[in-house]
Amino acid sequence: MIRRLFVEKKAGYDTVRRKKQAEIESALSVTLSDMRMLLRYDIEGMEDEDYERARTTIFSEPPVDALYEENVDLDGWLVLGVELLPGQYDQRADSAAQCVQLLTRKARPLIRTAVIYAFKGADAVADKLGRYLVNPVEARLCSLEKPVTLAAVYDEPAPVPVVEGFRDFTDERAAEYHKSMGFAMSLADLLFVRDYFRKEGRDPVETELRVIDTYWSDHCRHTTFSTHLTSMEIDTDIPELHEAAVMYDKLHSERAAGRPEKRYPTLMDMATMGAWKLKREGRIPDLDESEEINACSIKVKADVDGKPQDWLVMFKNETHNHPTEIEPFGGAATCLGGAIRDPLSGRVYVYQSMRVTGAGDITEPLDKTLRGKLPQRTISTTSAAGFSSYGNQIGLATGQVHEMYHKGYVAKRLETGFVVGAAPAENVVRSRPVPGDVILLIGGETGRDGCGGATGSSKAHTVESLDTCGAEVQKGNPLTERKIQRLFRNKEVTRLIKRCNDFGAGGVSVAVGELAPGLDIDLNAVPKKYQGLTSTELAISESQERMAVVVAAEDADRMVRLCADENLPATKLADVTDLGRMRMFHNGRMVVDLSRAFLDTNGATQEHAVVIRDNAPTYFTESKAGGASGRDALHAVLSDFNVCSQKGLTEMFDSTIGAATVFMPFGGKRQLTPSVAMAAKLPVAGDTDTATVSAYGCYPDLLTESRFVGAAYSVLMSVLKVAATGADFRRARLTLQEFFERLGTDPERWGKPASALLGALYAQMKLGLGAIGGKDSMSGSFEDLDVPPTLISFALAPASASKLITNVLAPKQCVYRIKLKRTPSGMPDFDYAMRLMDTLHAEIEAGRTTYCQVVETGGAAAAVLKSCMGEGAGFFFSDLSDDAFANSLGDVLVATVSGDASAYSAFDCSLFGFSTADGKVIPDGKIEENADGSVTLRSSASVALADLENSFRRPFERIYRTTAPAEGKAPALSYRTRSGAACRVSVARPKVFIPVFPGTNCEYDTARAFEKAGAEADVLVIRNRSAAEIDESVDEIVKRLRTAQILMFPGGFSGGDEPDGSGKFIATTFRNPRIADAVRELMEKRDGLILGICNGFQALVKTGLLPGGKIAVQTEHSPTLTFNNIARHVSQMVTVRVASVKSPWLNAVRVGEIYGVPVSHGEGRFVATDADLEALAAGGQIATQYCDLAGNVTMASPFNPNGSMYAVEGITSADGRIFGKMGHSERWAPDLYKNVPLSYDMKIFQSGVKYFK
Repeated sequence: MIRRLFVEKKAGYDTVRRKKQAEIESALSVTLSDMRMLLRYDIEGMEDEDYERARTTIFSEPPVDALYEENVDLDGWLVLGVELLPGQYDQRADSAAQCVQLLTRKARPLIRTAVIYAFKGADAVADKLGRYLVNPVEARLCSLEKPVTLAAVYDEPAPVPVVEGFRDFTDERAAEYHKSMGFAMSLADLLFVRDYFRKEGRDPVETELRVIDTYWSDHCRHTTFSTHLTSMEIDTDIPELHEAAVMYDKLHSERAAGRPEKRYPTLMDMATMGAWKLKREGRIPDLDESEEINACSIKVKADVDGKPQDWLVMFKNETHNHPTEIEPFGGAATCLGGAIRDPLSGRVYVYQSMRVTGAGDITEPLDKTLRGKLPQRTISTTSAAGFSSYGNQIGLATGQVHEMYHKGYVAKRLETGFVVGAAPAENVVRSRPVPGDVILLIGGETGRDGCGGATGSSKAHTVESLDTCGAEVQKGNPLTERKIQRLFRNKEVTRLIKRCNDFGAGGVSVAVGELAPGLDIDLNAVPKKYQGLTSTELAISESQERMAVVVAAEDADRMVRLCADENLPATKLADVTDLGRMRMFHNGRMVVDLSRAFLDTNGATQEHAVVIRDNAPTYFTESKAGGASGRDALHAVLSDFNVCSQKGLTEMFDSTIGAATVFMPFGGKRQLTPSVAMAAKLPVAGDTDTATVSAYGCYPDLLTESRFVGAAYSVLMSVLKVAATGADFRRARLTLQEFFERLGTDPERWGKPASALLGALYAQMKLGLGAIGGKDSMSGSFEDLDVPPTLISFALAPASASKLITNVLAPKQCVYRIKLKRTPSGMPDFDYAMRLMDTLHAEIEAGRTTYCQVVETGGAAAAVLKSCMGEGAGFFFSDLSDDAFANSLGDVLVATVSGDASAYSAFDCSLFGFSTADGKVIPDGKIEENADGSVTLRSSASVALADLENSFRRPFERIYRTTAPAEGKAPALSYRTRSGAACRVSVARPKVFIPVFPGTNCEYDTARAFEKAGAEADVLVIRNRSAAEIDESVDEIVKRLRTAQILMFPGGFSGGDEPDGSGKFIATTFRNPRIADAVRELMEKRDGLILGICNGFQALVKTGLLPGGKIAVQTEHSPTLTFNNIARHVSQMVTVRVASVKSPWLNAVRVGEIYGVPVSHGEGRFVATDADLEALAAGGQIATQYCDLAGNVTMASPFNPNGSMYAVEGITSADGRIFGKMGHSERWAPDLYKNVPLSYDMKIFQSGVKYFK
């Protein structure tokens, strides 16, 4: 029997619907009379009693949802339903089924979901609505009829055929076959394969050809970058380009000596030559090298609790340009997922990410969209949602987000993720697999998603791609990847692993195929999402969140048990053999049998000539002011797409999880100054001052003019930004990202990446810094459109967090501009730049330079004003000539303690102006020196910084909003009576029980905060893969509650905040009668405490523990937490005012004190009836309230980030012993958030521990 439910948000809580309606009206230029949006659940396999319990606890929330069973009256409405395509991962349905099983402790039901849209006033655009709502790559319009069954029936596929006669194909027949199969490999490759099978004396199974095509794809084997360059002609007026070519020829000859296979230059050789040479010269002493290449890896001596400790730091960049272009959410999500898994497979914990993207004009009307393309706005906003959703759920702090705008990115989206991970060096064991070892598959199941992803990424994008490439896009499951993150943080686990590879491009064929020369792989052992998969699909599917690990046979069972402890499956998949062949077996048949020597050839040798045509750019003399001057020029430059604020985009990404963020993405108390770099402390268990600083450089407009000069600046600027924070630039290490048009057969097109790589090489050699890793994407074309030449340099350097400075400019500072010296061709003077960076490091480390900003697109004027906005400082320009608006990449602005710049006298340094406290910008200032040595500042005009700020923020405000309207009262409450509650039995070291549900991601930060306060953290992973495991978890929860003094619900996304609501996994579990009794005993008989933060606060409210103090089922009048009024995730710093000190958790603060606290949530809006709000206020249960910087309690956004009634940030139970709050107070340590100077430590955890003393 199938039951059908429709769930609709009640008026006032329908923020998502209102946002969607606004998007539709804007995109389709229509005004709708009305619109409804309902979630539809079809449910099969639930008993009546279980269904009744789940209706209003799992599928809906009575306070905010209207529930309709079986049917909903939509007569007179235009109705469209949208559902995911079969085989697509549906997180809502999966989480609902898991949550039901937690409730029933029986088999999981079958659940299918859809979104139902109903419109009035849409007749004129009825034919466009379906196309707007549905991306055919991932979804389809669904039937409105109820199905007979949800059980999928999969026919057993026929055996994959042998390609009869293949070894005897003529060249002409092979060409026909090549075209018919849509291979990514070239015809020359296929002929090479034909000749191999002739020698083998047999015809191949079709699976073998698909495996080879995948294994040799450009994505996996960089075939374009490995093409032999038989000649190189250079036509240029840039002397340094000729110098670089001579330098490269010399280095290539040195590297190729005695190696005939290296006799031809390649793009790969150019990309890696710098690091090769510098390593030979001993100039990369911290490089961590091994046969196992997972990511860039360096050795760092870390400070851990005041003692030196050897650590490995790994970093990696990844692109998902093609997948994100055609399926933005999934493509961007798995871009990050794939970037994470590379260092994760190196057994490090990934703790920070950066996102750099490229788009066309995201403000253009929908009717400007090219045929075969999604709208630029849709790609931008949906990919941002995908990347942020994945990172937020897995628990990864995103330190910087930046989108570059260039018309060329209409050809193909640029979607780049850069991640940093670290682990103690002793945790990582690397050894060569030997025959008899076994390979385990850990993590997710396999489906058809991602089949052909590696080869698809290697193909050109055409108008048919949206209709034909759906299976190529991988589907992410961040909750599973979070489990693998936890697993690999266990030293016992990582020391059992000999070698590891992640399941990215190529699936089993590559992930397992690369681990050892000889392999026997059992495809029947691959865990499947559903039946009916062929041997080819099992071999090349790129289903995500899977790891292949090599362990000794005697360690396999132990590894499986350790995986089970983390709620993860592990399956033996392959044996290591001594045959030197990769063999795959399926249904008793050998379907792949390929020699390792053949696979390692990477196919036929490709050859090509190169012609470089590259001339000196005019970029550095161009101005973004568009010919304007003074105040008009300031407005013009600040509103340029590549200068203006991207705050609304960036705030979708959690920037503080991990309690290690040194710089917020936007600095100053007003959080408006974009940070020049990202920085985070290493993920140690205790305290550390060791951090990594990362930055990127890329300027598509400059690269379009000159690939050579542009790439040199990409490298220099990434390093200079790192240096501007105070890090030692000489410790920086680089990784490059190349994204170019499809090169085809035109030598001049090949010349574009060649020129860029020569520019990057030239910069590396001049700076003495090597690119120790990189990634290339060489398919940036759509029909006759090409992406701009793109070379991104990422730089990372270790540093001491306590020594780093920011680019936020406080009032009353003298600002000096240090100009970069350039050659006549526009190239930087690298010797000059290195001396400048050395001076910056010395002056910052000594504490004499306190502010540093790097000039980028928009010039020095834009740079200094962005620095002013964070603290609301005005600025008196002493020089606002046209030169202040030029694209003076590499100029630096500094302020010093003494106010003079004598330390920079060896450089082209001059006074640029003064920051002021009046919030006024003086564009035409005059400085007159008086006889007594003082100065007088004169001006004839001023412009308010607030007006310039509007120009800075306005361009993308309609697309990425930073504020939202809110209504209601926000009284400032003051309840000063402390409860005086204390535990009747003293406990020297109270135990804190911290349950970890699927999706919980703040447990490490929370446990560390409690342990630093003197408590013992008891962390339990809740296992729910079967009804038996759920019963075991219930037993363990009860057992641990009985020995605990504190119950702590940490933050995260339990169940992915699904089905359509947060905290349901936790609330459902804790309503279990045995668990509820254990909680009651903790509170009523043992004087215990409970704390919940963010997702934990949501769980406390939805269990009834807040505000009522007892576990209960919600009614339609219950208080709850619902979606933010801005209808998106919000990550920022907020200020809160202490409204009550009734709770023992707040014993260290006073009413009226103001604290900063990071928030990161999508459902933080506290709602309650007027009567409940008044009662909570009168009883002192409203503990903390959102306020502005002056301490005024407010409903106004962004100070109140979610629209909470009464500006509620946290509430308590009537006796104060249960406390829940949205802000992440556990995410604090010294030297965090250095660019947002607030008071952060409320001593909540110390107060909780002290209660038991």
